[in-house]
Amino acid sequence: MRNLGLRSGAVAALLSLSAGPLLAADLDGNWARGDGNAKVEIAPCGAQICATNTWIKPGSGSEKAGDKLVMTIDRTADGSYSGTAFDPQRNMTFKITVVVAEKKMTTKGCVAGGILCRAVNWSRID
Repeated sequence: MRNLGLRSGAVAALLSLSAGPLLAADLDGNWARGDGNAKVEIAPCGAQICATNTWIKPGSGSEKAGDKLVMTIDRTADGSYSGTAFDPQRNMTFKITVVVAEKKMTTKGCVAGGILCRAVNWSRID
């Protein structure tokens, strides 16, 4: 269950959005994955939000620059985001939660009815 977080740079997964402009301040921009193996750009793509790999450390498996994760997420009452993500490279949809706090972001992706989950930490790249 590798790279379930925002992979195509993850991130792969994945997204119909009611929070529109609010997302720009929170999510939009460039992020580095905590393991140092990927960098992504998060930006609107139609009605969804896409995380696109901009750099992948050589030898990091099947991920490659240009892979996308398409997210359909909404802001929750606690200020995080929740919804689904679609990874077109793997033809896989999963549940996703995104929490942004200043220059840090945590993504948590779950499959199998929430039984198998993986959290990934990210740092904003200025």
